[in-house]
Amino acid sequence: MLGHFNAIMISMTATMLFALAVVINQNPSPEISGDGNSYTESKLPELKYYDEYETLKADSNTVVVYPIFTQTSYDWNGIRDFYAGYCDTCLSAKIPETYEKSLGASGNGFRILEFLGYQVIDDIDVDKNPEILKKYDKVILLHNEYVTKNEFEAIINHPNVVYLYPNALSSEVHADYTQNEIVLVRGPGYPYPDIKNGFDWEHDNSQYFKDWKCDSWEFYETSNGFMLNCYPETFLPNNGHELLRVLKEL
Repeated sequence: MLGHFNAIMISMTATMLFALAVVINQNPSPEISGDGNSYTESKLPELKYYDEYETLKADSNTVVVYPIFTQTSYDWNGIRDFYAGYCDTCLSAKIPETYEKSLGASGNGFRILEFLGYQVIDDIDVDKNPEILKKYDKVILLHNEYVTKNEFEAIINHPNVVYLYPNALSSEVHADYTQNEIVLVRGPGYPYPDIKNGFDWEHDNSQYFKDWKCDSWEFYETSNGFMLNCYPETFLPNNGHELLRVLKEL
């Protein structure tokens, strides 16, 4: 099954790497994290792993879930602007037809894992067909902060999920495919100020969202897999060799 992702994007491979032009969103919100002001997405972070491709490449039935709903929420006048206080009425956002691979969508991590041969689906695939995750022995989440109820249930009920980015499964959205948009249903502080997680999820690890240095990174075990204790977006393009090796073996 090619899935929604592969229907709209040509997969990057090692042989095509130098022939493709990459469009990068270079306008991240400064409110995203403590290091958000200095964030610049690497142009070709996967090149760091060209020489180690054979060692680090995917060799198991593993899939990465691209966070298209989170990318949507981080677009200008998106739901993230509501949370950041820039817009009082931004409770919905149009789902784009392209993948920007920007900060909100953990673009560096995605590009590296795709280059290393990991299979890719996205939020829409899982929302429309939650059973799709059962096809895979291991599921890797990126910064899948905004997800639907269908997607949340499918993820937490899979026996082997690696939560590579903290702050995943933080806010519930509804996907309206007729209008091609997502709408915020419930999230931290919305619609009530005492809400900490949109799903009241006991394993929420958003406390690690501000650690971008990953000096003491480690995967720790949770009820259905493993979580990383830092936000690896700027760490992976330069120092992620050992982390990627451990990820492969989890």
